[in-house]
Amino acid sequence: MPDLTGKIIAFLVAGEGIEQVELTEPWQAVKDAGGIPQLVSPESGEVQAYNHLDKADTFPVDIASDAADPLGYDGLVLPGGVANPDALRTDAGAVAFAKAFFDAGKPVAAICHAPWTLIEADVVRGRTLTSWPSLQTDLRNAGATWVDEPVVVDIEGPNTLITSRKPDDLKAFIEALLEAVAG
Repeated sequence: MPDLTGKIIAFLVAGEGIEQVELTEPWQAVKDAGGIPQLVSPESGEVQAYNHLDKADTFPVDIASDAADPLGYDGLVLPGGVANPDALRTDAGAVAFAKAFFDAGKPVAAICHAPWTLIEADVVRGRTLTSWPSLQTDLRNAGATWVDEPVVVDIEGPNTLITSRKPDDLKAFIEALLEAVAG
C-alpha cells in the first residue's frame, strides 16, 4: 500500500445526496495509508449521505469550501451520488475549489456522477474519463473522451485525473487514488 503519511486529501461534497460508500471507502483507505482525509462542503455542519436513494449516515464537515485553501491539500476526491455533484456544480465556490486542484497540478479522483462538477469547472476538455454511463454525452459535449472502463487514469493534462463508473469499481479507484497522491 502506498504511504500517504502527512498527506491531506480533501473530499468535496454537497450538503446531501452523497453516495455513502463512495465517500467512506476512499476515506478509510486514505486513513489506512497514513493520510489525513478532510470533509469539505459549501456549508458547515453535517452532510447527509445516501445508499442509492435511501438516507444513510450523516458526516461532520471539517471546513467550508470558501474557507479551505486548495493549495493546502495533496489531492481531491469527488464522491458521486446523483444529487451531490448536481448541487456542487451550481455552487461557484465549490466549482472554483475543484478547478484549483487542476490549476495547481494536484491529483483529482472523481467517481460515478462526480464528473458533473468537473464539467462545470471546464477541466475535462481533451481528457479521457469514465463515469456513470448517463454522463457520457455531457462529458463528450464538454470536450472529453468517454470510455467504459472500471478506472481511467489520465495524465494528459495539468494533473493526474482518476475516474471510475460506480461503487463496484471502488477497489480500482482507490488503488489509483492512493498511487497518484503518493507520487
